[in-house]
Amino acid sequence: MEYTVRPVAYIRNERSEALDDNWGEIVSTVELAQDVPSEALQGLDEFSHVEIVFFADWAQDVPPGPWHRHPRGNEEWPDVGVFAQRNKDRPNRILLTTVAIEQLNDRSFTVRGLDGIDGTPVLDIKPVFSWSVPTGTLRAAAWSEALGNDYF
Repeated sequence: MEYTVRPVAYIRNERSEALDDNWGEIVSTVELAQDVPSEALQGLDEFSHVEIVFFADWAQDVPPGPWHRHPRGNEEWPDVGVFAQRNKDRPNRILLTTVAIEQLNDRSFTVRGLDGIDGTPVLDIKPVFSWSVPTGTLRAAAWSEALGNDYF
């Protein structure tokens, strides 16, 4: 079975390399694709945050490559499966980041901390509802907390 997706927008920013850290101050504009009408953003001004689903067309080491590895090649961290990581080298190169909207324009909006490089295709934009965030106690591996120290 084959699936077809198309970009609904593109990430525009100053970052041209998929570096692992320091995304917090990166300002990005999410610009609608030419075939998407501006009305697609109608009502988004009522939301503070969006989830950006994007396609890492620049990722290189994707399965059938390693289905498990030490995150970032750090031997001090455990060898874990691809589904226990958020690295860019995903089986289908699909990434997800939640960001705050800083400014909404007619055919675009500006965010900070979106970890996609310039020109990355956006597959979907979803508003964050108050009831759509995790509830209860969040549990995460200790190594993942160390990995995130410099991410944003």
